[in-house]
Amino acid sequence: MKLAFASWQIWALLAAFFAALTAIFAKVGVENVGSDFATFIRTIVILVAIAAILTGTGGWQGLSTISGKSAVFLTLSGLATGASWICYFRALKIGAAAQVAPIDKMSVVLVALFGVMFLGEKLTLANWLGVGSIAAGAVLVAYKA
Repeated sequence: MKLAFASWQIWALLAAFFAALTAIFAKVGVENVGSDFATFIRTIVILVAIAAILTGTGGWQGLSTISGKSAVFLTLSGLATGASWICYFRALKIGAAAQVAPIDKMSVVLVALFGVMFLGEKLTLANWLGVGSIAAGAVLVAYKA
């Protein structure tokens, strides 16, 4: 069991599972709440949960252990996450979860493209076919006839 939780694949599947729950719970949660306020509540819950995890695992670190480069990119990541959440909650407020979530998951396609362009990652033909399939699938799932 310990080996299973050392696998990136298990963590990625768990991330997908919880992301799916996020969409469903958020759609119900924003029904009578402003999307920005809903994002604020979600952020507070995450802060408390992460603080509890860090405390429980002894994972707290001093800020001096973070390099300048890491600080800049973690800050940029946080800003991008916040922007993503704000946009996602606004989309859920006005759209169906079954349509919003697939378009949100187009991030998978963008990560592949950005990974190649900015990180020098290499994708095989099979990988590119998968990326194209994800893009086509997201559009087809989100399509409302």
